[in-house]
Amino acid sequence: MVVASGTFQEPIVPPFAGQLDPRIAQLHSADYRNPSQVADGPVLVVGASHSGADIALELAREHQVVLSGKVHGEVPFDIEGRPARVVLRGLFFLANHVLTMRTPLGRRMRPEVRAHGGPLLRVKRADLRAAGVEHAEMRVAGVRDGRPQLEDGRLLDVATVVWCTGFGKDLGWIDIPVAGDDGWPEQDRGASATPGLYFVGLPFLHAFGSMLIGGVGRDAARVAEHIAGRAVGVS
Repeated sequence: MVVASGTFQEPIVPPFAGQLDPRIAQLHSADYRNPSQVADGPVLVVGASHSGADIALELAREHQVVLSGKVHGEVPFDIEGRPARVVLRGLFFLANHVLTMRTPLGRRMRPEVRAHGGPLLRVKRADLRAAGVEHAEMRVAGVRDGRPQLEDGRLLDVATVVWCTGFGKDLGWIDIPVAGDDGWPEQDRGASATPGLYFVGLPFLHAFGSMLIGGVGRDAARVAEHIAGRAVGVS
Protein backbone atom coordinates (compact mmCIF):
# COMPACT_ATOMS: atom_id res chain seq x y z
CA MET A 1 0.00 0.00 0.00
CA VAL A 2 1.26 3.46 -0.89
CA VAL A 3 0.06 6.22 1.43
CA ALA A 4 0.05 9.34 -0.73
CA SER A 5 -2.05 11.63 1.44
CA GLY A 6 0.72 14.05 2.32
CA THR A 7 0.71 14.94 6.00
CA PHE A 8 -2.67 13.29 6.74
CA GLN A 9 -3.89 16.79 7.34
CA GLU A 10 -6.43 17.95 9.88
CA PRO A 11 -6.86 21.71 10.35
CA ILE A 12 -5.37 22.90 13.64
CA VAL A 13 -7.34 25.41 15.70
CA PRO A 14 -6.24 26.22 19.28
CA PRO A 15 -8.55 24.90 21.99
CA PHE A 16 -9.30 28.40 23.27
CA ALA A 17 -10.98 29.29 19.97
CA GLY A 18 -14.21 27.99 21.47
CA GLN A 19 -14.04 30.73 24.11
CA LEU A 20 -14.34 33.55 21.56
CA ASP A 21 -17.51 35.60 21.57
CA PRO A 22 -19.97 33.68 19.34
CA ARG A 23 -20.56 36.89 17.41
CA ILE A 24 -16.99 36.64 16.08
CA ALA A 25 -16.96 34.60 12.88
CA GLN A 26 -14.23 31.96 12.63
CA LEU A 27 -12.84 29.88 9.78
CA HIS A 28 -9.68 27.98 8.99
CA SER A 29 -7.55 28.74 5.95
CA ALA A 30 -8.51 25.29 4.61
CA ASP A 31 -12.07 26.60 4.25
CA TYR A 32 -11.24 30.11 3.06
CA ARG A 33 -12.15 30.87 -0.55
CA ASN A 34 -12.77 34.62 -0.86
CA PRO A 35 -13.46 37.80 1.19
CA SER A 36 -17.24 37.26 1.08
CA GLN A 37 -16.81 34.66 3.84
CA VAL A 38 -15.74 37.16 6.50
CA ALA A 39 -18.05 39.45 8.45
CA ASP A 40 -18.09 43.23 8.13
CA GLY A 41 -15.46 44.81 10.35
CA PRO A 42 -11.84 44.19 11.38
CA VAL A 43 -10.25 40.80 10.74
CA LEU A 44 -7.57 38.93 12.66
CA VAL A 45 -5.48 36.52 10.58
CA VAL A 46 -3.56 34.14 12.84
CA GLY A 47 -0.39 32.66 11.34
CA ALA A 48 2.13 34.62 9.26
CA SER A 49 3.28 32.00 6.77
CA HIS A 50 2.21 31.54 3.12
CA SER A 51 -1.55 31.28 3.50
CA GLY A 52 -1.75 33.86 6.28
CA ALA A 53 0.10 36.51 4.31
CA ASP A 54 -1.86 35.82 1.11
CA ILE A 55 -5.23 35.96 2.90
CA ALA A 56 -4.31 39.07 4.89
CA LEU A 57 -3.27 40.90 1.73
CA GLU A 58 -6.50 40.01 -0.05
CA LEU A 59 -8.72 40.97 2.89
CA ALA A 60 -6.90 44.30 3.36
CA ARG A 61 -8.63 45.64 0.24
CA GLU A 62 -11.90 45.87 2.16
CA HIS A 63 -11.07 45.33 5.84
CA GLN A 64 -8.81 46.49 8.61
CA VAL A 65 -6.50 43.49 9.09
CA VAL A 66 -4.17 42.39 11.85
CA LEU A 67 -1.78 39.55 10.96
CA SER A 68 -0.51 37.75 14.04
CA GLY A 69 2.54 35.51 14.19
CA LYS A 70 6.26 35.35 13.55
CA VAL A 71 7.52 35.53 9.96
CA HIS A 72 10.15 32.86 9.25
CA GLY A 73 11.98 34.86 6.60
CA GLU A 74 11.01 35.61 3.02
CA VAL A 75 12.32 34.81 -0.45
CA PRO A 76 14.32 37.91 -1.44
CA PHE A 77 13.01 38.23 -5.00
CA ASP A 78 9.77 38.35 -6.97
CA ILE A 79 8.95 34.71 -7.71
CA GLU A 80 6.59 35.77 -10.51
CA GLY A 81 9.14 37.89 -12.37
CA ARG A 82 11.14 36.71 -15.37
CA PRO A 83 14.56 36.81 -13.61
CA ALA A 84 13.14 34.49 -10.98
CA ARG A 85 13.02 31.63 -13.47
CA VAL A 86 16.80 31.37 -13.46
CA VAL A 87 16.98 31.65 -9.68
CA LEU A 88 14.20 29.09 -9.23
CA ARG A 89 16.10 26.56 -11.34
CA GLY A 90 18.96 26.88 -8.89
CA LEU A 91 16.63 26.58 -5.93
CA PHE A 92 15.01 23.52 -7.49
CA PHE A 93 18.40 21.85 -7.73
CA LEU A 94 19.15 22.84 -4.14
CA ALA A 95 15.80 21.49 -2.89
CA ASN A 96 16.22 18.11 -4.57
CA HIS A 97 19.95 17.41 -4.52
CA VAL A 98 21.54 19.39 -1.67
CA LEU A 99 18.88 19.66 1.04
CA THR A 100 18.42 15.92 1.42
CA MET A 101 18.81 13.29 4.13
CA ARG A 102 22.18 12.43 2.58
CA THR A 103 23.75 15.76 3.60
CA PRO A 104 24.43 17.18 7.08
CA LEU A 105 22.66 20.41 6.11
CA GLY A 106 19.57 18.53 4.97
CA ARG A 107 19.44 16.41 8.11
CA ARG A 108 19.65 19.54 10.28
CA MET A 109 17.00 21.30 8.22
CA ARG A 110 14.35 18.57 8.24
CA PRO A 111 13.12 19.12 11.85
CA GLU A 112 12.86 22.88 11.25
CA VAL A 113 10.88 22.46 8.04
CA ARG A 114 8.49 20.02 9.68
CA ALA A 115 7.97 22.07 12.85
CA HIS A 116 7.61 25.64 11.58
CA GLY A 117 5.94 27.59 8.80
CA GLY A 118 7.96 28.34 5.69
CA PRO A 119 9.28 31.72 4.54
CA LEU A 120 7.04 34.17 2.71
CA LEU A 121 7.06 33.54 -1.04
CA ARG A 122 4.77 35.66 -3.21
CA VAL A 123 3.67 38.18 -0.57
CA LYS A 124 6.41 40.00 1.32
CA ARG A 125 6.44 42.18 4.44
CA ALA A 126 6.64 45.29 2.26
CA ASP A 127 3.50 44.23 0.38
CA LEU A 128 1.63 43.82 3.66
CA ARG A 129 2.76 47.24 4.94
CA ALA A 130 1.78 48.90 1.68
CA ALA A 131 -1.69 47.34 1.90
CA GLY A 132 -2.17 48.62 5.45
CA VAL A 133 -1.94 45.24 7.17
CA GLU A 134 -0.80 45.52 10.78
CA HIS A 135 1.71 42.78 11.56
CA ALA A 136 1.79 41.80 15.22
CA GLU A 137 4.66 39.36 15.78
CA MET A 138 3.15 38.21 19.06
CA ARG A 139 1.14 35.01 18.99
CA VAL A 140 -2.51 34.87 19.95
CA ALA A 141 -2.10 33.45 23.45
CA GLY A 142 -5.73 33.09 24.52
CA VAL A 143 -9.08 34.76 24.98
CA ARG A 144 -10.24 37.35 27.50
CA ASP A 145 -13.72 38.83 27.68
CA GLY A 146 -14.56 36.93 24.51
CA ARG A 147 -11.84 38.66 22.50
CA PRO A 148 -8.54 37.27 21.17
CA GLN A 149 -5.56 38.26 23.31
CA LEU A 150 -1.96 38.59 22.16
CA GLU A 151 1.02 37.48 24.24
CA ASP A 152 1.62 41.05 25.40
CA GLY A 153 -1.91 41.25 26.80
CA ARG A 154 -3.40 43.31 24.01
CA LEU A 155 -7.03 42.54 23.23
CA LEU A 156 -8.24 42.73 19.65
CA ASP A 157 -11.70 43.92 18.67
CA VAL A 158 -12.41 41.97 15.50
CA ALA A 159 -15.43 40.63 13.66
CA THR A 160 -13.68 37.62 12.12
CA VAL A 161 -10.73 35.36 12.94
CA VAL A 162 -9.09 33.41 10.14
CA TRP A 163 -6.97 30.60 11.57
CA CYS A 164 -3.93 30.02 9.32
CA THR A 165 -2.46 27.73 11.93
CA GLY A 166 -1.55 24.77 9.80
CA PHE A 167 -2.51 21.13 9.90
CA GLY A 168 -1.90 18.19 12.18
CA LYS A 169 -1.08 14.59 11.50
CA ASP A 170 -3.63 11.82 11.82
CA LEU A 171 -2.07 8.38 11.64
CA GLY A 172 -4.82 6.72 13.64
CA TRP A 173 -6.39 5.17 10.57
CA ILE A 174 -3.23 3.10 9.98
CA ASP A 175 -3.47 0.14 12.36
CA ILE A 176 0.26 -0.62 12.13
CA PRO A 177 2.51 1.52 14.40
CA VAL A 178 4.38 3.76 11.97
CA ALA A 179 5.12 6.99 13.86
CA GLY A 180 8.62 7.82 15.02
CA ASP A 181 9.63 9.95 18.00
CA ASP A 182 8.75 13.14 16.11
CA GLY A 183 5.26 11.89 15.20
CA TRP A 184 6.06 11.46 11.51
CA PRO A 185 6.06 8.05 9.80
CA GLU A 186 9.42 6.30 9.96
CA GLN A 187 10.57 5.50 6.44
CA ASP A 188 13.61 5.45 4.18
CA ARG A 189 13.06 6.99 0.77
CA GLY A 190 9.36 6.18 1.19
CA ALA A 191 9.72 2.56 2.29
CA SER A 192 8.58 1.84 5.86
CA ALA A 193 9.83 -0.95 8.11
CA THR A 194 6.59 -2.81 7.40
CA PRO A 195 6.92 -4.77 4.13
CA GLY A 196 4.51 -3.47 1.52
CA LEU A 197 3.79 -0.11 3.23
CA TYR A 198 5.12 3.03 1.53
CA PHE A 199 4.76 6.81 1.83
CA VAL A 200 5.08 9.67 -0.66
CA GLY A 201 4.27 13.37 -0.37
CA LEU A 202 5.51 13.85 3.18
CA PRO A 203 7.28 17.11 4.02
CA PHE A 204 10.99 16.38 3.66
CA LEU A 205 10.38 12.67 3.04
CA HIS A 206 13.90 12.54 1.60
CA ALA A 207 14.54 16.09 0.43
CA PHE A 208 13.12 19.57 0.80
CA GLY A 209 11.58 19.07 -2.65
CA SER A 210 9.66 15.98 -1.50
CA MET A 211 6.63 18.13 -0.64
CA LEU A 212 6.72 20.04 -3.95
CA ILE A 213 5.28 19.10 -7.33
CA GLY A 214 8.77 19.26 -8.78
CA GLY A 215 10.19 16.79 -6.27
CA VAL A 216 7.50 14.28 -5.33
CA GLY A 217 7.85 12.50 -8.67
CA ARG A 218 11.38 11.37 -7.86
CA ASP A 219 10.20 9.88 -4.56
CA ALA A 220 7.28 8.17 -6.31
CA ALA A 221 9.61 6.68 -8.90
CA ARG A 222 11.88 5.35 -6.14
CA VAL A 223 8.91 3.72 -4.41
CA ALA A 224 7.72 2.23 -7.71
CA GLU A 225 11.17 0.74 -8.30
CA HIS A 226 11.16 -0.74 -4.80
CA ILE A 227 7.74 -2.30 -5.34
CA ALA A 228 8.75 -3.66 -8.73
CA GLY A 229 11.89 -5.17 -7.20
CA ARG A 230 9.87 -6.92 -4.52
CA ALA A 231 7.42 -8.23 -7.14
CA VAL A 232 10.30 -9.70 -9.14
CA GLY A 233 11.69 -11.31 -5.99
CA VAL A 234 8.29 -12.84 -5.15
CA SER A 235 7.80 -14.20 -8.63
